[in-house]
Amino acid sequence: MARNIEIKARIDSVDRVASIALTLADQGPIEIAQDDTFFRCNDSADRLKLRTFAPDRAELIFYRRANSTGPKESFYLITPCSTPDVLRESLTLAWGQAGRVRKQRRLFIVGRTRVHLDRVEGLGEFLELEVVLEEGESAEAGTAEAHALMSQLGISIDQLVQGAYVDLING
Repeated sequence: MARNIEIKARIDSVDRVASIALTLADQGPIEIAQDDTFFRCNDSADRLKLRTFAPDRAELIFYRRANSTGPKESFYLITPCSTPDVLRESLTLAWGQAGRVRKQRRLFIVGRTRVHLDRVEGLGEFLELEVVLEEGESAEAGTAEAHALMSQLGISIDQLVQGAYVDLING
């Protein structure tokens, strides 16, 4: 399974952080509308979501990460899907929905890190960093990179939040 180091932080303004990210980015900004349907999982560290981009384009994403603040290691598997409505119905019948999150995402790529600036319906504005790890690379290397980028973007430790957006919505 692929791995990354992730952080999530509440921010005061997507536009303010985007202006900084633009000076650091190798790519972006890319605007992406996302509709995530989460399904029930047996383990509290596991998540299964169907991320829909269009009626014929989605990804089924399984991931496992600790429910804690600060940089954390995440293991994930992504499967493309061309029939999201049918898959959503099947998974809902089999597992039940845990919630739904709709957001507008602005994506920047800084080196090997995906910088997500999200406007989340009903929650507000957030930053997510995903430092993609190489096979066999230590989590500590990605954590150090996440901390350095947080500092460059003006994100402090007290802004960090734990869990997924669905957890904050269901709160």
